[in-house]
Order: sequence, then structure tokens, then C-alpha cells
Amino acid sequence: MSEVAEPFEAATGDGPLAVGAGRRAAVRTAFEGLLNIRRVMNVSGPAQWERLRPVRAVALALEAAGLPASAVDGQGERCATGYRVSAVEGARAVHVEWLGPPGSGAEYAANEELRRCAGVLRPLGWVALEYRGPRRHHYLEVEPAE
Repeated sequence: MSEVAEPFEAATGDGPLAVGAGRRAAVRTAFEGLLNIRRVMNVSGPAQWERLRPVRAVALALEAAGLPASAVDGQGERCATGYRVSAVEGARAVHVEWLGPPGSGAEYAANEELRRCAGVLRPLGWVALEYRGPRRHHYLEVEPAE
């Protein structure tokens, strides 16, 4: 009897830590599929699939570029430092933050790491604007270029 493969989900930074050779291969395959959708649809930027699922598309692009995703453990506590992608209420944009466990120093690395994230996303047709929120918390607001 064959096993049913689990559906692939890009690491958004809100799930368990996703690592290993199998994970890297799955990310590579998923990202190549995304780029193939763009080729078939003859678009240079985000295709309709990406526009309808921007959290998944942005997270996949970041993970495919080798940037680490943050993660949470079974109790919901942050256990790894990296990007976190989340939806913006009532908008087609997503937020990208750089988070880590308490005491990890993630907030000190946020500016540089978010610039790395933006550097991955912009050539793929995403507009990534840097913002500073409450308590000087830095984040990107990302949306498809028109």
C-alpha cells in the first residue's frame, strides 16, 4: 500500500520548525512549480495563484531563498529566529517580521534581516516597504506590484 503524501505548506514562521534534506527538496519543488505557473501564465511578477494566497507565496519565496523561518513549539512559544509572514486584515498585503525567542536578539538583527527578505522579494515582483510600528518594531509590508 502506498502512503499518501502530506500537502506541502510553506513555513510562515508560526508553525513547527521545518528542517532537513527532505524539506529542502520539497521547498525547491514547490518553488519551481510556482515559477512554472508564472511561465505558463506569461507573467513576470506574481501570478493569480500568488495574489490569492500571498502569505503562502511570500513564505515560499523566502524559504526557497534559504532564509530561516521563525517557529513555535507545541506550547505556542517562539523557539527559532527568522521571518514570520502574516496576513494584513482587509488588505491584499502581508507583513513580514523578524522574530525569535525571548533573549535571542532578533529585534537587533531585524533591520538587516528584513532588508535581506526585501532583496529576495523585489526581484520576484513584490513591493516590499519597510515600516516601524509600536515600540520601534520593524516589519515589511509586502504586496504584488501592479
